[in-house]
Amino acid sequence: MQKWFQKKTIFPILEIIINIRCSFSIISSTTNNYIFASIHHIPIEMKVPNKKEYDFIIIGSGFGGSVSALRLVEKGYKVLMLEKGSWWNNGDFPKTNWNLRKWLWIPSLRFFGFFKITFVRHVGILSGVGVGGGSLVYANTLPRPKDIFFNSGSWAGIQDWKNNLEPHYQTAEKMLGANINPQLFDADNVLSQVAASNNRKGYFDPTNVAVYFGEPEISVPDPYFNGLGPDREGCRFCGACMTGCPHNAKSSLDKNYLFLAQNKGVEIIDKAKATSVQQLKNGDGTKYYEVTFTNSFALISGKKQKVRSTGIIFSGGVLGTVRLLLNMKKKQLTKLSNKVGDEIRTNNESLISVVSKNKDYEFSQGVAIGSIYASDENSHLEPVRYGVGSNFWKLMGVPLTYGDNFFVRAGKLLIHLITSPLSWLRIYFTKNFSQRSIILLFMQHLDSTVKFKRGIFGLSSKLSHGPAPSAFMPEAKDLAEKVADIVDGKPMVLATEALTGIPTTAHILGGSVIGKSIESGVIDLDQKVFGYDNMYVCDGSAISANPGVNPALTITAMTELAMSKIPMKENGN
Repeated sequence: MQKWFQKKTIFPILEIIINIRCSFSIISSTTNNYIFASIHHIPIEMKVPNKKEYDFIIIGSGFGGSVSALRLVEKGYKVLMLEKGSWWNNGDFPKTNWNLRKWLWIPSLRFFGFFKITFVRHVGILSGVGVGGGSLVYANTLPRPKDIFFNSGSWAGIQDWKNNLEPHYQTAEKMLGANINPQLFDADNVLSQVAASNNRKGYFDPTNVAVYFGEPEISVPDPYFNGLGPDREGCRFCGACMTGCPHNAKSSLDKNYLFLAQNKGVEIIDKAKATSVQQLKNGDGTKYYEVTFTNSFALISGKKQKVRSTGIIFSGGVLGTVRLLLNMKKKQLTKLSNKVGDEIRTNNESLISVVSKNKDYEFSQGVAIGSIYASDENSHLEPVRYGVGSNFWKLMGVPLTYGDNFFVRAGKLLIHLITSPLSWLRIYFTKNFSQRSIILLFMQHLDSTVKFKRGIFGLSSKLSHGPAPSAFMPEAKDLAEKVADIVDGKPMVLATEALTGIPTTAHILGGSVIGKSIESGVIDLDQKVFGYDNMYVCDGSAISANPGVNPALTITAMTELAMSKIPMKENGN
């Protein structure tokens, strides 16, 4: 009864509420051109010949796609990258997340931002869209997972993952410009107090982040790649990392891998959504891949364009890659493993905001995630911040409410709001929400998985193994309440979590996992797709265990390892 009620009633209502709120913001926002141009991209309107051929076509421009592009072009291959989002320059980003046209990706409402919110039965998913993928919207944080990650999941025992990946972790850290955060601010200091109160002060550390910490407001020649990269400017600690760094300090992929790859000849088409991949034969019997794509910004389905290649790399993340593979499995790519869509992990995450009544705090100051605390052997906690004025999330917040089913939670929520209405109204109407709030990101190594499959309206999910992902983790609740006590605040969760009981994750992983054979995985130890030649998956969907920390560095290192196995092209230069 509860599952039926959630699926048939709550999810549609939530979608309606979100769309109404987003639509209402259009009325009050200034009219602007939402299709952004850049001298760095090939316009989608360009006529790509139906038989134009490449050595590799990369679908998606996130961490896996960007690494693949650079390493392949360095080996002499002709490479094309397709990205359904657009290019973003420093001046294009919204000043706050109230500018929903520029922030959110909801094409049906003509919102072409870089931040996407997706709901399926078992989880709400936050992801990035645009040239640079998740790097545009992520919190710059580059931790390494603990040893358990390398020895669990479908890839366990296939090879010595930790040692084989070690040199590639080092390369990834260098390429992404990793630095230890040099300054801690109010939110970090609060987390340090929590660690000390739990007698775990030694488990609190500043984060390793992809940020250039030079002189603020001073532009300098490329400090990372011997002058071959773009000019950079020092971090101002404004907290706006996740709404797009406006100051050229964040080391998103367009500042490193993609920048270098394009200068070496990689072609990038933005606003291009891949809709089909199929393997065909030439007259002489040799095989090639044909990729069909359309204009993702078109009001109605645009003209289909086709390109060919001898190799394919899927790098669209779980929502892009898994969706496309599931769509192709029935007719175009029939030899794909039956494991496609299986073993998807939420990184066992919980997101809880704590809003302080104390006006002396300034929680928006710093990098997006400036510190990390290992609360036990399986768990991590990070304080997340948005810049001044980015207060959109308060519309989605409700009092922290736990309960076994919807009716219990709804009742508790109603009691919260009735017994202290003024204190909650102050939160919803405050203009300084981002400055008074800490978003606590709680992550665990503990494992549970779901399976994605094709549904009537897109992806749907069902439980695979382990307990169902839950928005309610007692450890996360206890930590949030400790933070609330320290800052004299109130803990909040997303309304979607309180009403449905499903968690929200910014790190959806798996669905195209590594296995010993086609029966246990979609790809092999070199991330090659079982059943197909010269086809790879290099993105978060290839993550084959639960890292329990932010996964960007691991995706980058795994792709570096996979690309190192591809030989130089003969007569490629």
